[in-house]
Amino acid sequence: MMNVQTARPVAGVLWMVVTGAMFVAVTAIVKYVGDDVPAAQAAFLRYALGLVFLIPMIRPIMAAHLTRRQMKMFGIRGVVHTFAVLLWFFAMTQIPIAEVTAMNYLSPVYVSIGAAVFLGEKLPPRRLAAVVIALIGAAIILRPGMRAVEPGHIAMLGTAVMFAVGYLLAKQLSGEVSAAVVVGMLSIMVTIGLAPFAYAVWVTPTLGQVGWLFLVACFATAGHYTMTLAFAAAPLTVTQPVTFLQLVWAVLLGAVVFGEAVDGWVVIGGLVIMASVSFITWREAVARRQVTPVAPQTKV
Repeated sequence: MMNVQTARPVAGVLWMVVTGAMFVAVTAIVKYVGDDVPAAQAAFLRYALGLVFLIPMIRPIMAAHLTRRQMKMFGIRGVVHTFAVLLWFFAMTQIPIAEVTAMNYLSPVYVSIGAAVFLGEKLPPRRLAAVVIALIGAAIILRPGMRAVEPGHIAMLGTAVMFAVGYLLAKQLSGEVSAAVVVGMLSIMVTIGLAPFAYAVWVTPTLGQVGWLFLVACFATAGHYTMTLAFAAAPLTVTQPVTFLQLVWAVLLGAVVFGEAVDGWVVIGGLVIMASVSFITWREAVARRQVTPVAPQTKV
């Protein structure tokens, strides 16, 4: 939320560029660690090591006096996010970085579908068309029948769906508790949720592997912080299209660092999905303006 007169689009774009770099760094490190640490254990260590960043959030969480209903919602979100993270870490060991990045763009599309089905939000024809186009983009990436659909692709489809469910739960909770509580409770719940999976496959990590995974936690935390700064500086209609750069960097990273072949169909499919997501974001912004009175102090 921001005052129209204080919106800073250039700053918003720059912060979102930094955000993209942070998340691509996360992807690169997880890819580098690869199969040396089991996916479940790597995911657990990423969240467990990241708990150090929750220290400032302890007081708001304690002061929130969460109700039983809210705790149940946080628990459900934690379970969903746990499986989403497990699938994402698994996918990173199975398919190229560019494909993981491109398919991750599907989450906002699933959010639109879920909001219509479960929250009763309207899905106008133009937005529905955008959803269909995004699914076509996913089909372009997967190309079933033209090439083998790997387990990593299936994992990423599940990841996008589960992240979308988590977002919808967060959307409801954000109207009841502070952002610090929403973020802090997610990290705690996911760390607890990942623990038994990590225990089942535990391999004693080297100090270097622990260091790399701590860097993942650092970059992920910094990325969420800079993304918050981007949202505070400019509307989503300005910052959302910039996330396309993540796909560009992912393609370059995969090709230059990991020797992954550049698949033009993946780039095209990612562009189709990104265009659809940008349109959905724009339509939501227009809908908000239509129900919000225009005034010098209007919030957008």
